[in-house]
Amino acid sequence: MNAVSRPEVRLEPLTEALLDDVLRIENNAYAHPWTRGNFADCLKSGYQLLALMGGDTLIGYFVAMEGVEEVHLLNITVAPGFQGQGYGVLMLDALSVWARSRHAQWLWLEVRVSNTRAMQVYERYGFRPVGERKNYYPADHGQREHAVVMSLKL
Repeated sequence: MNAVSRPEVRLEPLTEALLDDVLRIENNAYAHPWTRGNFADCLKSGYQLLALMGGDTLIGYFVAMEGVEEVHLLNITVAPGFQGQGYGVLMLDALSVWARSRHAQWLWLEVRVSNTRAMQVYERYGFRPVGERKNYYPADHGQREHAVVMSLKL
């Protein structure tokens, strides 16, 4: 990985103005993407939405919901052209710092059982599988896919 080829990045609040870019990434990254309404609802609910920017380019984003002494990661996505370069871990670092600042003791997430690449990233980061949610995610042809529930003690 050549540091010269990587853009300088910054985290900033994900706002309504970025939703067109977010939806472009969602639609390219997932077979069953979140909708504009999903993101708008999260914004209205006061969830933590952060955008990872490289100049004017949206590289990735995450959405997290605060609970009692815990934070639930609802969506974390790196644009397909930027995957495999450490940006997901950078956003997990930002999430962990924010969660600690909110006095959270745990981070939680769900991941599709078929998303082994993401599970490997989460496990390397320290998340551990703790359960399964049956038929949690929509899948092709009207089917449903199980989710692995993972947690990280902060």
